[in-house]
Amino acid sequence: MTLLPPNQFRKVKESPAFPTPSASARLTHLLNRFQASPETLVLFLAVLIGGGTGMGVVTFHYLIQLIHDIMLENFMGQIGIWGAWTLACVPTLGGIIVGLMRWRTQDFGPGLSSLIAVTQGREVKRQLRPVTKMLAAAVSLGSGASLGPEGPSVEIGANFGVLLSDVLQVSQERQRLLLGAGAAAGLAAGFNAPIAGVFFALEVVMGTTSFATSAVSVVLLAAVVAALIAQIGLGAQPAFTLPAYQVRSLLELPLYLGLGLGASLVSLTYGETIRLAKAIFAGRIPGFDVLSKIPQPVQPIIGGAIIGVVALQYPQILGIGYGTVQAMLQDQDFSLELLLALLALKLLMTALSSASGFVGGLFAPAMFLGASFGSAYAKLLGLVAPNISEYMAGPPAYAMVGMAAVLAASVRAPLTAILMLFELTRDYRIVLPLMAAVGLSVWLVERIKPTYSSNSNLQQIGLSELKDEQAEILQKIVVSDAMSVEPKKLPANLGILEAAMEMVSDRTRSALVIDTAGSLVGIISLEDINRTLSRWQNYPNSGSTTENHGSQTLIDICTKEILYAWEDEPLSEALDRMSLRGLHQLPVVARDNPDFILGLLEREQVGLICNLAATRQVLRYYLPSLPSTDQVINH
Repeated sequence: MTLLPPNQFRKVKESPAFPTPSASARLTHLLNRFQASPETLVLFLAVLIGGGTGMGVVTFHYLIQLIHDIMLENFMGQIGIWGAWTLACVPTLGGIIVGLMRWRTQDFGPGLSSLIAVTQGREVKRQLRPVTKMLAAAVSLGSGASLGPEGPSVEIGANFGVLLSDVLQVSQERQRLLLGAGAAAGLAAGFNAPIAGVFFALEVVMGTTSFATSAVSVVLLAAVVAALIAQIGLGAQPAFTLPAYQVRSLLELPLYLGLGLGASLVSLTYGETIRLAKAIFAGRIPGFDVLSKIPQPVQPIIGGAIIGVVALQYPQILGIGYGTVQAMLQDQDFSLELLLALLALKLLMTALSSASGFVGGLFAPAMFLGASFGSAYAKLLGLVAPNISEYMAGPPAYAMVGMAAVLAASVRAPLTAILMLFELTRDYRIVLPLMAAVGLSVWLVERIKPTYSSNSNLQQIGLSELKDEQAEILQKIVVSDAMSVEPKKLPANLGILEAAMEMVSDRTRSALVIDTAGSLVGIISLEDINRTLSRWQNYPNSGSTTENHGSQTLIDICTKEILYAWEDEPLSEALDRMSLRGLHQLPVVARDNPDFILGLLEREQVGLICNLAATRQVLRYYLPSLPSTDQVINH
């Protein structure tokens, strides 16, 4: 952005070539007029996100039902007279429609994981197509693809939050907060479970359950509004009508631990099967190279045809599967052989649906797998040890706990799964078995296939694939080894234009904002300044003047809720904190006095330090006389 002297601002505003403010700019200007309290504005945005997400989810569910009626009632009513085999035509037709949509749009836009990466600054934004993706998901689910509605519901809310943050040009930290609010609203509306939606946002999307009260308030408000609108549009009933739970004996608790053990294996198999199926369709598996030559718009047709053929024998695997899950929870007659067959086939058809290009979520299939496994587990125990049957609850109880255990291990969100099932049952008696099974399943999955390691942190700061011994480097470095001891400091009462010119002159990305006593009060980045200057340029006729602009100082636009680092803590812990909010820098302060600045930790500098240490460690293999990594770092 080109900075102009103050006396040239009026010339720019009077220039006929200066662009007229867009609709998004006018909305930003309107909201900024009410920005006397930034927290009030954020709460207003939470209501807006909750309302928009709730209406979007209601529309999405009506679309699924409409397409389901057209496909399985009207269409099948016309061709069903030809024979039962015509059922296979329904998911095939759905694959054709989704394939045509993929052919026209090429890309439905990023999923939830990509949206999270966007807010962390690790990915270039792509054009979002939330409406097209919602239509594709409705066609996929309505025609029988073995996926669920919760993933698209969460993405509807997340997309709404991201789009709104783009319109308002908010900071990256606030964008992440609005994304979390949208995700919470989506899950709350999709499951009619606002508490689980809040914890899903905090636990999965935003990465922690330890947040400022203001952040939690925003997520809570969005989830409540979305759930309220969903109840008005879809009804107040929960997703499942669950049976009454009864604790027969405390000796039954070890049986639930066994259920948790099995659930961890089911969830691991679930995840690996989906990854394998995607690799097969991408042609990365030897022997399946031909699939990579098939155009992507054709792949959903292949997937739909296979699903249709399997559904001829096992129609329970079609679609979301809530009806089958409900039947298991009501203890309808399912043989052990049928339960095991449904478990295996649902797993395979879900992987096929996801890999072949159908659009949908993985929550509902995980719950189907958990209910099938839980019911089969209870029936198997009854066959193996008939004497313990009188001390056991019925198969529906194990189906309920199995749903939560497989879901928690699949998405690595134990609190979300526990609270979701508790919201559905509203029964405290199930909590102990539930916590035992969920806790064990998630713990085992994390031990077998951890989702987070030092390697992922190192890759985020620019290191390539690392061996285990190289990843240990991060554990040996403390913050003081990588921080800048002379960070840029700017007074809080400095004008925006003066600060911008000073940061451009010093070629610095960020600066610490200090008060007259030299204490840290905030942090400012070039993005914050450019955002403010863009707002000024967008309102040449708003009545504001250069003098008004000059009255704004750094304290008005800097980030005041700051995360800190300490000079003696491991660098890996500080990087965790940076990744949590998608930050590029952390002030380093004294432990006994957080206002006393010791330095600034920047992600780019951390990447350089770690790369140098890794290179030196490799060099020591060839040059033993070279100083060790610890000596070099300390030096």
